[in-house]
Amino acid sequence: MKRFLSGDEAFAEGVRLARPQVISAYPITPQTVVVERLSEMVEDGSLDAEYVHVESEHSALSCAIGASATGARTFTATSSQGLLYMAECLTYAAGGRFPIVMMNATRATALPWNIYGDQRDSLSLLDHGWIQVYAQDNQEALDLALMAYALAEDPRVSTPVMVNLDGFTITHTYENVDVPDPAAADAFLPPYDAPNNRFDFDHPVNIGYSAGPEFNRFYKYWEHRDMLAAASVVDEVESRFAEAFGRQYPGLVEAYRCDDADFVVVTLGATAGLVRGVVDALREEGVRAGMARIRYMRPFPARQLVSALAGAKAAAVIEQDISFGAEGTVFTNVNSALHQAGCATPTFDFIGGLGGDDITQSQVRGVFATLAQAACDAEDAASAAPRVSFLGIGED
Repeated sequence: MKRFLSGDEAFAEGVRLARPQVISAYPITPQTVVVERLSEMVEDGSLDAEYVHVESEHSALSCAIGASATGARTFTATSSQGLLYMAECLTYAAGGRFPIVMMNATRATALPWNIYGDQRDSLSLLDHGWIQVYAQDNQEALDLALMAYALAEDPRVSTPVMVNLDGFTITHTYENVDVPDPAAADAFLPPYDAPNNRFDFDHPVNIGYSAGPEFNRFYKYWEHRDMLAAASVVDEVESRFAEAFGRQYPGLVEAYRCDDADFVVVTLGATAGLVRGVVDALREEGVRAGMARIRYMRPFPARQLVSALAGAKAAAVIEQDISFGAEGTVFTNVNSALHQAGCATPTFDFIGGLGGDDITQSQVRGVFATLAQAACDAEDAASAAPRVSFLGIGED
């Protein structure tokens, strides 16, 4: 059924179809609409769930962990400072292998105080053990709500998933979306069964225990191993989703017009729509441009990115993040993948959109122009521009 929904509302519809049994909620802009809509669904009976309005974001994830430990399918949501407040609990959820799904409305972090969207909150927590996926639009947001549970609850993965929606750009923008039939959603995502990771009074198990040096390394290795295994499970889940609903997603990375591209821009989230439009326009002008949209930052899609960038004369990352005193976090990850693969494609980092600042079509065109200049002077590609630049800083 087609409906005109904001990204927040679309995600809430996806959660309703996933039928979580416990929702722990604490509102924070621009996530609030998600938990508001879910509270209305619980109130009107269209969603049978326990709705727990907690006193903080730390409590929201703590509640979700406790509920998941009983074998319940759980959901929570947050943004920005709220996600940072949850940071202690993130590692408990991941280390406990609790398949919680959390929606994060990506937003700038303080100070200065700012409610608008960039991706510094989620990217700062990449190392906390959660699968991280970034939606491009409202339809993908809704669909990821369902697919995230299928991925998290797969016994080969058993890892929590953070679904990131760009604050305001997606969360508060309205689009037509297709809302699946509940019966079809039930067939795609059956009830959660956690026989080996839940409290059981008849068959007691130890959950949330300590492990010293002689054992801890094994748990951390297994956590890493199963995060890597999630990559193939993503493909399986998306294949099943396409069979059920007719929408096919491209896996960890969307490589758009990269097969013969001389210049490729890497990005993630809603910015991909802008970059895709510029790529199409440049192609009409005879420039062989391409785009690689990272969908999953964890597990990191190193092999897929190398494949997308290996034939390019130069590549750039456009990201809404900075690791202060170094470079953009996405840039670091991309360069690591290229280096390990022995790929010598010159790369440049363009940081923009901080605090909700616009990334413009002309800026994206300028990035492609920089790549073309770098390709013209292959022996000294760095002369085309600094390796790390800030969009909107020092521009005329």
